[in-house]
Amino acid sequence: MPYPEIMIHGMRAELAQLGIEETKTPEAVKEAVENTDGTLMVVVNSVCGCAAGGVRPGIAMALQNSSVKPDRAITVFAGADIDATDTAREYFTGYAPSSPSIAFLRDGKLVKMFERRDLEGRHPAIIAEALVEAFNETSGAEQAAIA
Repeated sequence: MPYPEIMIHGMRAELAQLGIEETKTPEAVKEAVENTDGTLMVVVNSVCGCAAGGVRPGIAMALQNSSVKPDRAITVFAGADIDATDTAREYFTGYAPSSPSIAFLRDGKLVKMFERRDLEGRHPAIIAEALVEAFNETSGAEQAAIA
């Protein structure tokens, strides 16, 4: 049974305010994966304390402080957008379900993955630093060629 929307609304809003698209259905996830030119960042949001204390603030810091960013970013909410989350996880080849988590896909293929174990207990600044590195690894060459 999914979390009540009233309980998670604020947690969703934290990422939406950063310009990260909410994908609440399997179709929306598939559309994003299949129709994104370049790098797609997929955030599996969660109600857990590590999402609130580290992951969402870390994502905000990374997006605000990096000149290189993914071409598109979407989010699913584990425990709420159940079918959409399952669909997103189908693209995370070789990784067990984990929330929160952050994946980077290019042409529908996973190129970088942060599982809960990579995020849990980390300070937002440490998460932001790792994400900026991931932005550069997964998006840097393409963006540099455009500049």
